[in-house]
Formats: sequence, C-alpha cells, structure tokens
Amino acid sequence: MPRDLVVVGAPTSAGSYAPGQEAAPRVLREHGLLDRLRAAGRRVRDAGDGPLQVWAPDPGHPRAQNLAAAVRAVRAVTEQVTEALDQDADVLLIGGNCTLALGVMDALIRHDPGAGLLYVDRHFDLNTPVSSTDGALDWMGLAHGLDLPGAAEQLASAFHRRPLLTPEQVYLLGTDPARATGWEREQAGLLSLRWASGADLAGAPEAAVAGALAALSPGALAVHIDVDVLDFTDAPLAESTDGRNSGPSLQAITGVLDTACHDPRARVLSIGELNPARAAGHPEILDRFVASVTKALRDTAART
Repeated sequence: MPRDLVVVGAPTSAGSYAPGQEAAPRVLREHGLLDRLRAAGRRVRDAGDGPLQVWAPDPGHPRAQNLAAAVRAVRAVTEQVTEALDQDADVLLIGGNCTLALGVMDALIRHDPGAGLLYVDRHFDLNTPVSSTDGALDWMGLAHGLDLPGAAEQLASAFHRRPLLTPEQVYLLGTDPARATGWEREQAGLLSLRWASGADLAGAPEAAVAGALAALSPGALAVHIDVDVLDFTDAPLAESTDGRNSGPSLQAITGVLDTACHDPRARVLSIGELNPARAAGHPEILDRFVASVTKALRDTAART
C-alpha cells in the first residue's frame, strides 16, 4: 500500500521576475490534478496553500527583491512538508518559484540527514545578490542552500542548519551551462557539483536520470522540477521563455519524473516556475502536464 500523498500549494511569485507563478496551485487543482491522482490509486490529502504572494518591484532592495516575503514562503513550506513527513506521507508541492525547494529540503533533512535532491532545471541557480544585478531570488536558490559567498543573510540563515546543503547531496539534471553566469560556472567547478546537461537529458533521458539517481545517497529523496527545463515550444509553461527549441520534450520529462518518483527513496516532488498564463494560446498543455505529474505519482499497483 503506498503512503498517503499530501498536496501543498505555495502560491508565490515574490522571488520571481514578474507575477504569474502564484496561480499555479489553483490552476492545476482546477485542471483536476487531485481527482486524477486519486483515480491513479493514491490517497490524497490537500493541505491547502501557504501565503499568497504576488511579485511587485522592490526598489528598496534591488538585488534581493521581496526577500522577506520569499523567506516567509520558504518557511511555510518547511512547516507543511515537515507535518506531512511526520505523518509518514509523501508530498507534492506546487509552487511558486524554485526557492521553495529549500523549504522542502529543510524539512526532509530534518527527517533524514542523508537526504538528497535531484534538481531538474535549465539553470544552476547559483547566483547571489552580489554576483547578479536583476534581484530575482528564483535563480539564487541553490546558492543560498549551499551558503555561497554573497548570499542574502536572511535566506541563508532561515534553515535548521547552515549550510542547509552540501554539494554531495545535490545532482542537477538538465542544466544549460550557456545560460549560466560566469560566477555560476566558477562555483559549480569549485564545489565539484554533479550535473548532466539539457542536451544529455533530451538525447538520452533514461540514461541521464539513471546516472543521477545512482550518484545520490541512499537517503530520502526530493525531486524538484523547474518547468523551464522543457522545450518551451513543445510545452509553453515556464516563466522563462528562453528555452525555445532546446531541452527535453514533456514526453521525455514524463519518463524522467516517473523513474525518479518511483525510486524507493522518493518522498517529495516539487514543481517550480510554472506560469499558467504562458499556456493561454495552448491550454491543453496544462492537461498534458497534469497527466505527467499523475503518471509520476501514481500507485504502480493500481490500474490507471
């Protein structure tokens, strides 16, 4: 019998470039995600949403905009995921931006200090308010989990330990080094981070995810996907529209998530950077994405 699945919404775009991601939890529910998960054999409990936060310019803190709000959202995720894990449930977190993966890991590492993170993202997310000028925290998450030089104190110190993550706990899948800043490439090298490129993921998704899972520790596993890893032309879902005609298709990522989430170590799947407005001209892609998540989290013993 599979564990119960607790669904947590994190409707925030506070750490983003613009509004949009705060709508993802509501829209995926409206597209029948919970009912489809139940039909796929899971016992689903909806834990509701954390604070609703809509991005606005923060000229008072230009290089770490809406930092206090982003920290509140991360802490709310930590509380909700901790409660679910304490009840021996699995978790689906619907964000929101990628800083929320830090709240997941704060909870999961408390539960299992040997926990690992499979981070499926086009970007390294290793920037800091010192290394970049745009002020969007959503491409700074891992930098704060790893407590890199220049990290914003309020976020880097928001967890039960500091640094929250060690490089050995993380594997990045789908990264495009051409999209990285020089700082990110330097830090990835200094930390000896393990990663596979978006080209690897698009060309041989089964081998890429198998290699990533084999490299991670035997502890509990969180799988985080930033939907900007997808080919935006195939699946227009992400806040960032830069991934046109590059990266894996949704079909390929469906297989990756299915493999990762059915690994015996898997306890949490978190979804980041999904902006439903991007699908306005192609709304059926939201139903395809819901089907992808359902496949990844289905009870494999059930008939679906």
